Amino acid sequence: QVQLVESGGGLVQAGGSLRLSCAASGGTFSSLSMGWFRQAPGKEREFVAAIYKNDGRTIYGEFMKGRFTMSGDGAKNTAYLQMSSLRPEDTAVYYCAGSRGSELLRRPHNYEYWGRGTQVTVSS
Repeated sequence: QVQLVESGGGLVQAGGSLRLSCAASGGTFSSLSMGWFRQAPGKEREFVAAIYKNDGRTIYGEFMKGRFTMSGDGAKNTAYLQMSSLRPEDTAVYYCAGSRGSELLRRPHNYEYWGRGTQVTVSS
């Protein structure tokens, strides 16, 4: 069973940066497409970014506008989300997710594995 554990969240001032990590265990990292989602209180889970297992191509949510970068390190079984120019509206719990497939990675229900999330709080 694949397990995903996020880390790297915290409190940061507006304009600052954070790097989130997602460590995978119990499976072959290269067999998974990985994604990041976020959920703010009272809001639906929102797609942030994903990386395709087949070719390493990345896609991003519309609100990213070049501020976030996702990457993966197969040797460390870890995916990363580098976030910069953070805004108060980026405040949310950020979740890492893994999919055995490579279809419709913007949709949460296409992921079989989920971490417990890490809180990101951006102060104004």
